[in-house]
Amino acid sequence: MNFLLKPTNKKRILFFIFFDIIISIATIFLSYLLRFNFSIPIEYFDVMTVMIMVLIPIKLLIFYFFKLYFVAWRYFGLTEYKRLIIGHIVVYTLFGIFFLFLPELFTPFPRSVILIDLFLSLFFIGFLRISRRIYLESYAQSTYHPTLIFGANEKATEVIKSATRGEIPYQPLALISSKENLIDTYFSNLKVYSLLKIEEIIESYEVNSVIITESLEQKELDNLFTLLHNLGIKDIKITQMFKDEQQPCFKDISIEDLLARKPKDLDMVSIANFIAGKVVMITGAGGSIGSELSRQVAEFGASKIILVDHSEYNLYQISEELASKNIVSVLLSIKDREALDEIFEQYLPDVLLHAAAYKHVPLCEENVKSAVENNIFGTKNVIDLSIKYKVEKFVLISTDKAVRPTNVMGTTKRVCELYAHAIPSNKTEIVAVRFGNVLGSSGSVIPKFKEQIKQGKNITVTHPDITRYFMMIPEACQLVLQAGSIAKGGELFILDMGEPIKIVDLAQRMIELSGREDIKIEFTGLRQGEKLYEELLIDDADLKTEYDSILVSEDTPVDYEWLSFQIERLNEKNPLIVLKEIVPEFNHKV
Repeated sequence: MNFLLKPTNKKRILFFIFFDIIISIATIFLSYLLRFNFSIPIEYFDVMTVMIMVLIPIKLLIFYFFKLYFVAWRYFGLTEYKRLIIGHIVVYTLFGIFFLFLPELFTPFPRSVILIDLFLSLFFIGFLRISRRIYLESYAQSTYHPTLIFGANEKATEVIKSATRGEIPYQPLALISSKENLIDTYFSNLKVYSLLKIEEIIESYEVNSVIITESLEQKELDNLFTLLHNLGIKDIKITQMFKDEQQPCFKDISIEDLLARKPKDLDMVSIANFIAGKVVMITGAGGSIGSELSRQVAEFGASKIILVDHSEYNLYQISEELASKNIVSVLLSIKDREALDEIFEQYLPDVLLHAAAYKHVPLCEENVKSAVENNIFGTKNVIDLSIKYKVEKFVLISTDKAVRPTNVMGTTKRVCELYAHAIPSNKTEIVAVRFGNVLGSSGSVIPKFKEQIKQGKNITVTHPDITRYFMMIPEACQLVLQAGSIAKGGELFILDMGEPIKIVDLAQRMIELSGREDIKIEFTGLRQGEKLYEELLIDDADLKTEYDSILVSEDTPVDYEWLSFQIERLNEKNPLIVLKEIVPEFNHKV
């Protein structure tokens, strides 16, 4: 039974042909009744039959030619109705010509019946086509969410059309626009209002849902969300894309939408020139940063991509994703210098992007020796081999935690910055790029908070005043590549991360986005090595580059021989003592 009821193109065509025949027979008969005041003389019945036999086949052929049988019932609208009118005019014109050339077939024949039947057919066949739309709109008014659309544009028009067709569970009642020239105009019979009247509109229309069709900057979206949340609106959707150019798709506002700062000066041409046609090696290729760098490098046309990672699962994931690209997957640790040397010798990379590091502060505090071996000695291996095999450009991914570090992880990254700057690099241009947290990276607060909300647990924040910088992973990686493209060697680049964000505000926003009222924020106290405020600059001697999103710091180099000696001592003595000697500003928070 479900199979019989399931709509298909063939079933739709047969359905409309059948009812068009029935309606056409009925309208011809009704035309004769109207013409003869509901008393048809018996001599006209034979001619009526001839009219049916001639007119209906013409009608079916013309309707088929005008593709009226290929329109889904629920999508029949004004454009299709215009085609129906034109089709009827063609049908009755052809029938009139047929009548003029073969008048003997239509004797006796009341010519006014042609005009009467034209209007009757147009009305009843048109009503059949539009009836489902009438039903869906009537049904929507009683069952769907009263909705306000933010944005008066083409997307808004498509959302309204989709709503009237019953495709989405929303009933648009009004629109809001920030464009003065659109205020008090109408989109699909819905009035456009100023943002200043949003509270009045929500109250008068009893709105409980808002659909955003306008592209808004992060700050604008954040302000709008706050306004709507304060007005009691919890169902807020963003229009994303359209299926088959008909049905819109929506997504909930995410914390990433509210925090994302997209740099306006991304230079795709510069990045492409830096990457295209090159052999690029990426260490830590399966991590949050490394995997996105791998995607970007593939997108920008690297001739070969060497993916290096010591996590089998992470390496498998990114390798599967980029399987169609020219990639080589290398499962090894950067601590294994001999194995790494063989990979360098075999593939001779032109560009090396070093993203392999232990990054979680508490774990590094509990495993100081492992953090030193991986972050410092591993990075030293990669830098040394890059110089040995004449890699053109080496880019070290660093962190804001390297600035005046209070933990082992940040200190190891600062040592890496110092080593990258101090080592005689011959023809290899070595640069470091420092930035803060990226949104949604593994182990960061956002995935952790999402999981706590999902489980219905209270969100745990270490301190009410703790702040962090945030940036979207794709944009951060593009800026890393852009910094690499302009580097000459020896620079310490700093990405503009905007203003730091209070983690407690972030947690509160995520609770609001979830719509949960049973979740609270708990403060657990700062963890070992954690500090309240992260910094991106060691001092204020930052210099502008040609891009506003990228700064370069004047980092005073240390003596290479001394630094190499100190790094070797990390194997011999208590690493915390040696780290303090290498990085005097290291203020260990334990």
